[in-house]
Amino acid sequence: MQLTDTRSEPEAALGGIETMTEPKRAEGWMRPVECLAAALLLVMITMVLANVFFRYVLATPLIWGDEVASLSFIWMAMLGAAIAVDRHEHMKLTIFLPMMPPAIARMAEIAGQVLVCVLLLRLLPVAVEYAYEESFITSPALGLPMTWRAAALPVGMGLMTVLMVLSVVRTREWRIIAATLVVTAAVVALLWFVRPTMLGIGNWNLPLYLGLFVAVLLVVGVPIAFCFALGTLSYLTFATNAPVFVMIGRIDEGMSSLILLSVPVFVLLGCILDATGMGRAIVMFLASLMGHIKAGMSYVLLGSMFLVSGISGSKVSDMATVAPALFPEMKRRGHSPPEMTALLATGAAMADTVPPSIVLIVLGSVAGVSIAGLFTSGFAIAMVLLVVLALLARWKARHEIMDGIRRASPRDIGRALLIAVPALVLPFMIRSLVGGGVATATEVSTIAVVYAFVIGIVLYGGIPRARLLPMLVETAAMSGAILLILGAASSMAWALTQSGFARDLMAIVTALPGGWATFMLASVVIFLVLGCILEGLPALVLLAPIMFPIARSLGIHDIHYAMVIVTAMNIGLMAPPIGIGFYIACKIAKVPADAVMGRIWPYLVALLIGLGVIAAVPWFSTALL
Repeated sequence: MQLTDTRSEPEAALGGIETMTEPKRAEGWMRPVECLAAALLLVMITMVLANVFFRYVLATPLIWGDEVASLSFIWMAMLGAAIAVDRHEHMKLTIFLPMMPPAIARMAEIAGQVLVCVLLLRLLPVAVEYAYEESFITSPALGLPMTWRAAALPVGMGLMTVLMVLSVVRTREWRIIAATLVVTAAVVALLWFVRPTMLGIGNWNLPLYLGLFVAVLLVVGVPIAFCFALGTLSYLTFATNAPVFVMIGRIDEGMSSLILLSVPVFVLLGCILDATGMGRAIVMFLASLMGHIKAGMSYVLLGSMFLVSGISGSKVSDMATVAPALFPEMKRRGHSPPEMTALLATGAAMADTVPPSIVLIVLGSVAGVSIAGLFTSGFAIAMVLLVVLALLARWKARHEIMDGIRRASPRDIGRALLIAVPALVLPFMIRSLVGGGVATATEVSTIAVVYAFVIGIVLYGGIPRARLLPMLVETAAMSGAILLILGAASSMAWALTQSGFARDLMAIVTALPGGWATFMLASVVIFLVLGCILEGLPALVLLAPIMFPIARSLGIHDIHYAMVIVTAMNIGLMAPPIGIGFYIACKIAKVPADAVMGRIWPYLVALLIGLGVIAAVPWFSTALL
């Protein structure tokens, strides 16, 4: 049995989200910004490692370490968001624009960019004011004015404003630009004129500004973070008396939680695994172990997604690692490319509960749920989904061609195991350290990065020196794009909460017949739909602060509810014709989406059956806690 060992770079952003367009070369004057963002990332990782060393080795906590790490983190995030603007890597829906006539699509895309410019120009002076107000507060350990960290927001927004204006100007579509500005000014004037009336209708403004308006922006291709920010800004301006100043504070709070420091570190870990081939070593070992049995390569694919996801935390990195190594052999055995792609996509949906899933880290942050508990439960939930997918894969492989397939020799298996062991240690190390309460997710992520970097150099050929800076910059850009979504979604979630929407929703849900079962079913439907449209992170940040208190009031365990909504969201992510992750899987596999669409439904049904079992039986989520 032979497997292709070609390398493949991930073709999209972290977490199964489509990017704006293919990345372009950065502006020359942005090179210092990229170097600064990379340096800040290294400073942040160094400080977290120093905290670990001082706390666990010297038993003397480094009091100011967290402040330096937090300061580096917010600056890295905002500069990374600006780099993502420069590279056109901010996350957005790319499904609807191609369906429009080319001229209409072009108008919609440019109009969306103009609206982003208007948003940034409106928020920039408020961000400057926010940074000034923070000067009256000093940090507890270093005694620095908090302006040192808060200034990251106006600087980052200023850079994004310049880059977006340059992007709009380069289109040279002056008529479209002028028309968009005129129409925007007219709509703003009209809404300001009718503002007293809009204030009088109360929460009926929510579906208008935070529903319809945001949906229109998503359809015309405005990046998700800016959709949320535009919706929140319009709602606060025309439907409430709340100052926009509060919005900046919520963006800051949503982006800068210490728990979220692990997000860029796990992104970097995924890049290291891809560059060193450690994930591919796991794939090769599983192939030598199970490749000779019927449906063996399907089992290898699912098992690889399960284990590799436990290292990288990224669905895209997982798929880009597994697909090139396994697809040639699976094709030789009679598996059709659409069938393989369907299994790959649903395998990625299954694997997102395996630690160190970035989705679980973000959920723990916004919902106040134990990340150690989420990591512990995630393995069990992924096993349930793995079993249902493996059973379906076995039935599908009943006609698999096994001619000429032979069992790998014990010597070959031992050699593959020897190569894979250093990589196999990582997912279990991450889970045991976090789940056992030995270290936080952030601390474990930095330890894992150092481990992977050193082992990659010693045993896997290392990372070319020319790749180091681009890898750090790529991490900063991906992280900035993700964290900006979290910040914008946090401001939108605050607006929803302050409106009384959460209170009204709780009253409606608790009055429904069926109690917790009805609420659980409604939650599954909501997160299936939102998983299709928004992808996981923004959907969780928007609704978790609202839904978890309701679940608790109905007696649903936090971990059980978390596993249900994350699983539902991941299934929606891979569901055509809208699910973004479905199209990314097709892109990585280089198979037309139309061909895969008819083959993926049995696998999605299998996942829905697994989801039903997980929702109905809390034991699967809580047994290991």
